[in-house]
Amino acid sequence: MHSAAHQPKVTVPMPAALRKRWAAWGRTGQDAYALVMAARKGVPAATAFEVAEAYQLQAPELEAIYELSTKTLRTYSQENKTLSAARSEKTLKIISLYQRGLEVFGEAAAFLRWLAKPAHGLDQEVPLRLLETSGGIDLVAEELTRIAYGDLS
Repeated sequence: MHSAAHQPKVTVPMPAALRKRWAAWGRTGQDAYALVMAARKGVPAATAFEVAEAYQLQAPELEAIYELSTKTLRTYSQENKTLSAARSEKTLKIISLYQRGLEVFGEAAAFLRWLAKPAHGLDQEVPLRLLETSGGIDLVAEELTRIAYGDLS
């Protein structure tokens, strides 16, 4: 991903309906069984653009996470298609991660700044770049937990 120059913009509050749905999905992302079952049902493709907006992703970053072009994602969205189980799982985990980031940092802007900088606990990897794989999302979530508990070693 090209996030070395990624600078978060001023964030606009998430609409209430979207915030409520993301909160429910965020809880799903914390329960392994519920996560798998929800992923198998599929998440609407339009959710990828919600993720892009929340994380302030550029097109190349979004494409790297979903391994689909933005054109394909837009087509799927317009046709009201759902993402594959693997992409849905990744989406639910990313939404859960966003919720956790807000809890840990207190605001989206601070969380997004942290995501864009090399992290000591992740061997100087930029956390945003790790969102390309499910395992990478887990590593970032574990780092957020360490930060929440003050374990910065």
